[in-house]
Amino acid sequence: MRTALNIQAPVIYEELCSVHGDQAPCLRTVERCCKRFCEGQEELENEARPDRPITETTPENIEQVRLIIDDDPCATIEEVQDQTGLSYGTTQRIITDHLQLAKITARYLPKQLTDFQRNE
Repeated sequence: MRTALNIQAPVIYEELCSVHGDQAPCLRTVERCCKRFCEGQEELENEARPDRPITETTPENIEQVRLIIDDDPCATIEEVQDQTGLSYGTTQRIITDHLQLAKITARYLPKQLTDFQRNE
């Protein structure tokens, strides 16, 4: 709306920073949004890309990856990716961030081992 009033992106950015502080988007994001609004786009949602599958870290996808790794702890990210149809980045994010696993000697293990687990 500020763009419709011919207010420039740097001014909008400063206003956002004064209201939202560190939570404000970066100047480049504000500039991109202003450009899109000037081009007539009224929504900030990304346009659908029919040639690219949408992959997310949904509970179902996390569970699917967990079951694959439970079945084969030596599975590579590429193998999990092939079995799930998820992107490499999504698969890696699920394994490291959601399942808290790290690949050690070609096998996934919890990132934080207990003393008992280290001595086995």
